[in-house]
Amino acid sequence: MSKLDELLVDVATLVESGHSNQMSLTVVTGGAVITGRLAPEAVWRQRVSEVLADSASLGEFSAVFTATTRREGPPAHLHFHMARILQGAVGIPETGGMYRVSIADVSAWTMGDFSYSDH
Repeated sequence: MSKLDELLVDVATLVESGHSNQMSLTVVTGGAVITGRLAPEAVWRQRVSEVLADSASLGEFSAVFTATTRREGPPAHLHFHMARILQGAVGIPETGGMYRVSIADVSAWTMGDFSYSDH
């Protein structure tokens, strides 16, 4: 997007200020559709750090995500928790993942997330 969607920035700002991960959102970015729940950046970073710390081969990267970064102004990224990339009738990964998406790269979005059904 050449100009940030102010409404999407407002949604991200509310998620950041409320420290909640209950806002479901689906976005189109770079041709991919990502659906899941938004989380405040600090919560997202902590969870990614925990996952990396539990890994024997990736544990050393954990500290990168716990470093405190003070940002001025509105959020520039959406932080998805329990998110999936939609591929046909399948969500990848099935259990959900942690995605960081630049708000500037979102070309479309809707409130809520998509679920799957074989029926």
